Amino acid sequence: MTGTGNGPRGGEGAECGDGAPVAWEPVVRMAEALTAVPGIRGVLLGGSRARGTHRPDSDWDLGVYYRGAPDLGRLAALASAAQGSPVQVAGPGGWGPWVNGGAWLRVDGVPVDWILRDLDRVERVWEDCRAGRYEVGVQPGHPLGFWSPGYAGEVAYGRVLADPAGELTALRHRVRVEPGYPEPLRRALAGAAWEAEFSVAAAAKSAPAGDALHVSLCLARAFGVLAQALHAHHRRWLLNEKGALAATAALPGTPEGFADRVTACLTALDPGAVGAAAGLVREVRGVLDA
Repeated sequence: MTGTGNGPRGGEGAECGDGAPVAWEPVVRMAEALTAVPGIRGVLLGGSRARGTHRPDSDWDLGVYYRGAPDLGRLAALASAAQGSPVQVAGPGGWGPWVNGGAWLRVDGVPVDWILRDLDRVERVWEDCRAGRYEVGVQPGHPLGFWSPGYAGEVAYGRVLADPAGELTALRHRVRVEPGYPEPLRRALAGAAWEAEFSVAAAAKSAPAGDALHVSLCLARAFGVLAQALHAHHRRWLLNEKGALAATAALPGTPEGFADRVTACLTALDPGAVGAAAGLVREVRGVLDA
């Protein structure tokens, strides 16, 4: 999950495991209070706190799931009371089309982020995932775009803190257990690796002229697509770009030295780097086709 007070900021990481959340009473009380606000249906703990890989200074990322129009006045009042000073809450669309909105708070000196999520939209995206459909949308804070399956991944890897009607819990069960990672989505995302080859070919046209911006964008896009494809191949959700390189390198069967080779390509940005990137794309596609 990602979010800021006046715009989106980077999330806690690319891939989450199944670690138990660390209970912190102020956050538990906050989650319960949030579900008393009209429109709010449930609260999900995300990021490293949900998977138990957090540092002492890690944020508490709370997905605030709503239907209809949440009461922003009540949300702002609750946030201000929790922080002890005024807090601006960005409404739906205030942070862009995918991250949506929310607020940054500091509670007893600890950063707590609220990230609004439209539960109706999340459920629609999940149905798209089951059918093998996905979108990649332009979103501030996501330089490689927001990949819509991230909504489902957040539910799969998050921890329900408050859910009066059981809606989040039921959705989480569907995403994790029945049916779990959809085979049509796995095929679609793994099949999208063709775009990586296309992007590297585009970089090859610009590298001889020293067009570093175009080459870097093409190669970064290619490697981002490979990361998504490899995660899907292993039926694992990739939520965003942060930490994606290390997470992809750790997957079974990923070409040896993947992270170092990607880093070298993105550092050099010359014809040799483009050639090396093309070789890496071929290796990954071999893994996907095996």
